[in-house]
Amino acid sequence: MAYRPLADEIRPTSLDQVVGQRHILGPDGLLRRIIESGSIPNLVFYGPSGTGKTTVANLIAARTNRALRRINATTGALSDVKDVLAEVGTLMAPNGILLYLDEIQYFNKKQQQSLLEVIEKGDVTLIASTTENPYFYVYNAVLSRSTVFEFKPVEAADVLPVIDRGLARMAERLGAVFSCEDGVRESIASACGGDVRKALNAVELLMNSARREEGTLFLTRSDAQAAAQKSAMRYDREGDDHYDIASALMKSLRGSDPDAAVHYLARLLEAGDLITAIRRLLCSASEDIGLAYPMAVPIVKACVDSALQLGLPEAKLPLSEAAILLATWPKSNSACLAIDAALADVRAGRTGSIPRELQNVHADSAGMEREQGYLYPHDFPRHWVRQQYLPTELMGRRYYQYGDNKTEQAARRYWEEVKGPDG
Repeated sequence: MAYRPLADEIRPTSLDQVVGQRHILGPDGLLRRIIESGSIPNLVFYGPSGTGKTTVANLIAARTNRALRRINATTGALSDVKDVLAEVGTLMAPNGILLYLDEIQYFNKKQQQSLLEVIEKGDVTLIASTTENPYFYVYNAVLSRSTVFEFKPVEAADVLPVIDRGLARMAERLGAVFSCEDGVRESIASACGGDVRKALNAVELLMNSARREEGTLFLTRSDAQAAAQKSAMRYDREGDDHYDIASALMKSLRGSDPDAAVHYLARLLEAGDLITAIRRLLCSASEDIGLAYPMAVPIVKACVDSALQLGLPEAKLPLSEAAILLATWPKSNSACLAIDAALADVRAGRTGSIPRELQNVHADSAGMEREQGYLYPHDFPRHWVRQQYLPTELMGRRYYQYGDNKTEQAARRYWEEVKGPDG
């Protein structure tokens, strides 16, 4: 008998058995009502793996009595789409075809355009699935002809009944009873990261490798943790998760939440993505701390240098230090706002001529007026003298506004004393 993965063997046979997704498959969920109506439009299922996208496509095909044809876009080609079209109107698909295109984001624009002919005739209904944001990765013409539904990670509590079913089925398969230590089920449920398939794969591995004594399989918590090791990590350096985790780290630093900052840092480091972590920390030092504590830049740079010299896993130590420091230091984005405002003027063409006294003095030898008129500030009391620096066209323009932190307010008071309140 051919091997059949546990996740496939106990796949739900009704919508009520699908784990999670109550927002779309609950009693009043829109997708459930669409499926029960029997009138199925073209659909795009968006969400992490193991959340029921393929299962729901199978249930739709069974309910509508249509022939289900699957193409995986990672290995599929236009010829596969043409083969599906060739079956329309034949005895192989008398009631029409439901085409399930998995990982549609791997089809290029031309390949996705080829689907338009398929889905506009009505003989073929498309259900495309993707783990990436469809509004970035799916061709607009396909999206405009489809309804998008988001599948969300499954809560650990919702995974427990599936784990119980998996344990019972594996016991039947192995012809044994089993004994669980406290926390075995919970360890697998929490480690699967909302991916039901990973949870069942862990159950299958755990049961197959369990110590057997007199017909009883003994399941330990340590074995469960090993079986589910790293299964919670959803990470693709080219995918949405990469950008989401990096964004969450940056926003946690900016939001002064050291616990969240360390959490997202840990997710990057566990995935081995040292470079992204380093870049976000270095950026935050200037963007979010800035002039509130200018020493943040060299301190974080020192932590980063230490991390690069140590390498993983020891790199976690200086990077954790940097993340906690950044999250707990005072914040100021005044430097960021200043350069953004200046760049906006430059890009809009608001520049003007550089005042003569600021121009390169070597230009005088080319026959220009001899007296530049530049006043050297260090020749004057307190190393400052009033003179024009901005182009005449931008006189009075203010890019930098002092932040409301101790460091910048001290600088403001100093220069108001030197220049006067209008300086």
